[in-house]
Amino acid sequence: MVLLADSATVSLVQSVDWLAVAPPLIAAVAALVVLVADLFLPAGRKNVLGGITVGGLLLAGLALIPLHGDNRSTFCLTGGSHTCSYEADRFTLVLQLLVLGGALLTALLSATTVREQELPAGEYWFLLLSSAAGAALLPASRDLATLVVALEVASLPAFALVGLRRGDRRSSEAALKFFLSSVTATAVTLLGVSFVYAATGTLHLTDVAHSLAAVDPRLAVLARTGVVLTLVGFAFKTAAVPFHFWVPDAYAGAPLPVAGYLSVVGKAVGFTGISLVTVVAFPSYSDVWGPALAVLAALTMTVGNVAALRQRPDRRLSAVRLLAWSSVGQAGYLLVPLAAAGYGNEPGHAVGSTVAYALMYAAVNLGAFAVAVLVGRTAPRHRVDDYRGLYARNPLAAFALAFFLLCLAGLPPGVIGLFAKVTVFSAAVDAGLGWLAAVMAVNVVIALYYYLQWTAFLFRPAGDVEVANAEAATARVPRSLAAAIGLAAVAGIVLSGAPQLVLRYASGALL
Repeated sequence: MVLLADSATVSLVQSVDWLAVAPPLIAAVAALVVLVADLFLPAGRKNVLGGITVGGLLLAGLALIPLHGDNRSTFCLTGGSHTCSYEADRFTLVLQLLVLGGALLTALLSATTVREQELPAGEYWFLLLSSAAGAALLPASRDLATLVVALEVASLPAFALVGLRRGDRRSSEAALKFFLSSVTATAVTLLGVSFVYAATGTLHLTDVAHSLAAVDPRLAVLARTGVVLTLVGFAFKTAAVPFHFWVPDAYAGAPLPVAGYLSVVGKAVGFTGISLVTVVAFPSYSDVWGPALAVLAALTMTVGNVAALRQRPDRRLSAVRLLAWSSVGQAGYLLVPLAAAGYGNEPGHAVGSTVAYALMYAAVNLGAFAVAVLVGRTAPRHRVDDYRGLYARNPLAAFALAFFLLCLAGLPPGVIGLFAKVTVFSAAVDAGLGWLAAVMAVNVVIALYYYLQWTAFLFRPAGDVEVANAEAATARVPRSLAAAIGLAAVAGIVLSGAPQLVLRYASGALL
């Protein structure tokens, strides 16, 4: 009996694949190093913490290289289905690259902001690394419990970052709205997950899929309710309409690098969660989530683009709010392939379209925020009007922002933006969602107006605005900020050079 007990105990022991978990683990360790170092560094040496953050994110990104071309898994069940809680497959690697790259660009943007706005450096860098670690863990999560934990690790530090400007009423209000929406989303998600667990008796995504396909008829309503509530919870995270109310105020109240981080990494977290629970865990309920996501996509892109169109160039914070509403509209485009996955026979290809679009969006949107940080150093009101005549003051910044805006609009020379929109449009048509493709086409036309208007401002004579911001012509651009703009531009150009390769690599990565 003792031997049998020992044998059973040994069978439950499993080794950890440290290489597979290295990317989020390195980010988490870097966060702890920053937290401890902050206790001992004098006030004049706090800039070292930014260097540790950048170094940690670079190491986490480099840890993806040995994982390329190899599917690895760990934290697996030792009996039954032998499913795993952590998988480092192609889907995971692409999204971890997006998350860690986005966090790295945010760190480069933040170096100047932390110093000039006198933000608490230790807390800022620790929270950024902690959020990045959770966001990097999420795409590898293959059970509902790990998924929810990763989601919260990514989200909770983020709303603390939004409210880090102490004494700023707008920042505190933004953090409160973001916090309340996050808590609501978490509560709804946990309720949905508990219903799914009650109906299936498992939390692992593939096991949930098998159980839901043959669920007891007496538990069918419970299972369907759980599916709907889980999707609603993730819809909060993606800022899909009508769960978007926190976005404009959160972006306007947060430090600009944090707003850029939320617009890219925050959205990547939400869309990754939706992709995993719909395509992997709930494929048998595609008749529920497919139409729901299609309606959410249409509402989200329409509300976002119409609200962005209504931003007045002379209004305070109009540039930030335009980017905020633009990100809501872009979220609608990202939802289109996920909705198409519920109708088509190749859900992996549809999810790949979302991943490819997300890669494009991450690079160019963070680039736009990087130029906004640069302009905001001499124009703290963050108006679109402040960009008039930017070409005369800083030609490179003007050309970079024009490239980013044209990519977001889907116009040449931003080839990757055009290709991404065509890919998303094709996914809707192939799935038989002609009405959704028509709604998307109308929204693309609407978005062209405000993107092109902002682009035109860059090359117009600025008049009084140029005089007021004359010091910008001679102001030295911080190296970290210049590096962030340059990296975003290079990423956009590289993606534009090989859009088919991006889509081919992303397609089928999940299934």
